[in-house]
Amino acid sequence: MHQLLARTSVSITELKRSPSAVLEQAGGEPVAVLNHNRPAAYLLSAATYEAMLDRLDDLDLAEIIKSRRDEAAVEINPDDL
Repeated sequence: MHQLLARTSVSITELKRSPSAVLEQAGGEPVAVLNHNRPAAYLLSAATYEAMLDRLDDLDLAEIIKSRRDEAAVEINPDDL
């Protein structure tokens, strides 16, 4: 048994028929793409994918901030830039 990480699923055959219809029916939610009743991929709208990448970037920046928290501050004169 495989865990589906989406509320909606579609077979590859159904996806081939009309990818835009699948995305429209999903309403922005992820869709599990099944091959022989096993998850082969997940289909995301462009907006969802972009939001996911933005969130990952935020998490990466938070890790950098945490790692540099105890470093000494460096004063910079804006006129020198």
